[in-house]
Amino acid sequence: MFKVGDKVVYPMHGAGVIEAIEEKEILGKKREYYVMHLPVGNIKVMVPMKSADDIGIREVVDEQGANRVIEILKDEANVDLTNWNHRYRANLEKMRSGDIYELADVVRSLMQRESDKGLSTGERKMLDNAKQMLVSELVLAKEMDEEQALSLLDSTVQRNGTSTV
Repeated sequence: MFKVGDKVVYPMHGAGVIEAIEEKEILGKKREYYVMHLPVGNIKVMVPMKSADDIGIREVVDEQGANRVIEILKDEANVDLTNWNHRYRANLEKMRSGDIYELADVVRSLMQRESDKGLSTGERKMLDNAKQMLVSELVLAKEMDEEQALSLLDSTVQRNGTSTV
């Protein structure tokens, strides 16, 4: 159970801070909700407390976890020879997992693929969403602003020893 002030990740939406716990009646049922503020995009979401575990709500990684993300972003992505549809589904599954390390792998591989060969429209949109989700967690984990986190991400992803910016 989380409390007000906790920094948490809502898979497929990003990281935020629990601002309140409120009881609301929706469709005739009273339930308790976490009220979260997601700083990237300045969005508020309400998550039913009872289903937080099922949804995959988890704490934001600590400094050590954020540094591990940076190391993953520095690595060279595995060459993926599958067609875009298989890549897309595999990457979507990684994003849905809520695992920041899987998310970092998606961002790294898509950014490197974009640099090498370009991306389809679907993969371009996926990269934008994955970057936003990753940045939102880095903002909270490393206590930086969105621009700094984006800059860190862009300058860290490398291809053959050179950065893609």
